[in-house]
Amino acid sequence: MATNALSPEYREAALEKLQATSEPGGELDVLIVGGGVVGAGAALDAVTRGLKVGMVEARDWASGTSSRSSKLIHGGLRYLEMLDFALVQEALKERGLLLQRIAPHLVKPVPFLYPLTKRFVERPYVGAGIFLYDTLGMTSGNSRGVPMQKHLTRRGTLRAAPSLKDDAMIGSIRYYDGQVDDARYVANMVRTAVHYGATAVNRLSVVDFLREGERVVGARVRDQETGREFDIRASQVVNATGVWTDETQAMVTDRGQLKVRASKGVHLVVPRDRIQSTVGMILRTEKSVLFVIPWGRHWIIGTTDTDWNLDKAHPAATSADIDYILEHVNTVLKTPLTREDVEGVYAGLRPLLAGENDSTAKLSREHVVAHPVPGLVVVAGGKWTTYRVMAKDAVDEAARALDEKVPESCTQTIPLLGAVGYKAAWNRRHRTADEYGIHVVRVEHLLNRYGALATEVLDLIAENPKLGEPLPGADDYLGAEVVYATTHEGARHVEDVLARRTRISIESWDRGVSAAPVAADLMAPVLGWDAERVESEVRHYLARVEAERLSQKQPDDVSADAARLAVEDIAPQR
Repeated sequence: MATNALSPEYREAALEKLQATSEPGGELDVLIVGGGVVGAGAALDAVTRGLKVGMVEARDWASGTSSRSSKLIHGGLRYLEMLDFALVQEALKERGLLLQRIAPHLVKPVPFLYPLTKRFVERPYVGAGIFLYDTLGMTSGNSRGVPMQKHLTRRGTLRAAPSLKDDAMIGSIRYYDGQVDDARYVANMVRTAVHYGATAVNRLSVVDFLREGERVVGARVRDQETGREFDIRASQVVNATGVWTDETQAMVTDRGQLKVRASKGVHLVVPRDRIQSTVGMILRTEKSVLFVIPWGRHWIIGTTDTDWNLDKAHPAATSADIDYILEHVNTVLKTPLTREDVEGVYAGLRPLLAGENDSTAKLSREHVVAHPVPGLVVVAGGKWTTYRVMAKDAVDEAARALDEKVPESCTQTIPLLGAVGYKAAWNRRHRTADEYGIHVVRVEHLLNRYGALATEVLDLIAENPKLGEPLPGADDYLGAEVVYATTHEGARHVEDVLARRTRISIESWDRGVSAAPVAADLMAPVLGWDAERVESEVRHYLARVEAERLSQKQPDDVSADAARLAVEDIAPQR
């Protein structure tokens, strides 16, 4: 088994390693709290500087904001209107790094149309903005990794996107950004950090921080799988808990310099054949922008931007949220979308730095790092695209307080697992298909999800050909991917596999209901589940789907939240 595999055996060994930090001389240099994109990025940044690193996540990797984004790696075209050139340039530099060096197997270019609706004035104005977007990407110290803009006439626009109404625009500008499977990226980055020597455990929540006088010297944690508690000691603790920043920080001090406000963003998933177009679209709304994003055999349409003050673990989409998105996208479509066209719905929370402004759309997307008390670094705000910069800044701050001289960040040069050799693996995909006796389309699917590690999944199929069969109701995914998620990617529950290691929960019409029993049976031998536990896992997943469906019929946030919370998180197995 690969040394970076997040297997059940790895988890047990990692728990022992973290417990040993309480022994003399065993403490960590840095403990990262939070297993989202910034926490995982900080773990990779710290460990590749030669530090002794631990990371804990209360639920699953990327189970909060980091798996519920628009799945875009972008500079933030609309931030140009706010004249925030520095933020856009930073994000475009990161986009180029991710596309070309860090994760070319996971981050891909995606084309968008910016529809023009006003004659004469709009094309030069928007064109200049997108030209600036393109050139900022080139002056970022690395090549762009995506093609330049192209101006299209009205006829050219309709040729690219026949589903658009004839009078929806007078023309358009095509430009490119990047796209990522956000949850897969985070799981891959955790494995990469472990590969370099970090100790990472999910389902391990912080219940308190350890103190010596004013100083934070570690954390008390609870294993959510068993209910057992123990201490982890560290010279520095980095709080990378996103929308939970205020609550985590409150365990230590009320002197918090950072306040984070949660803004809810809802997305719909519809089948690709419902909109005839070879490109995505960006549409203006009265509040923000709406993206129509190509996503495999689907479209992702979103997002909303509203204040959220209810349960942060399970933000719920309301009936009004769904209507809002459908209403806005239908203003430009010849054939309107209806509720019946919606396969999946998901809601995530943006961790925005709170300010004086009442509108969440205008709150800062920039990040801040603070050191509110000795031993505790807090990082908050920011954009998914700039996670690496946020992680670097947080580790820089922690490193300043460590005794030894810590090297500079080097993550801009470090590819994630599966990136090295990906291009060569892609070029020989037909031969790989022949060697494994599997259709080349399946090989392409695996290469786009695992990169050069795809052969590890193919080897599972070679050992057991039944694992080459697709999951019921989710033809894109194979049984081998469920096994691999459990043996290599730290999946502990059916929900982890169907909602994050794969995206079955938002891509299949039944939201994974028919795949759940098959997934549970495949996970059982790896995790040592008996028949009763298999049944309990399936029952819990079906109840979660039902609660989400019910919440999406509710008229407002309060009733949607109550419907979603009717199903609690899966309980520890004692």
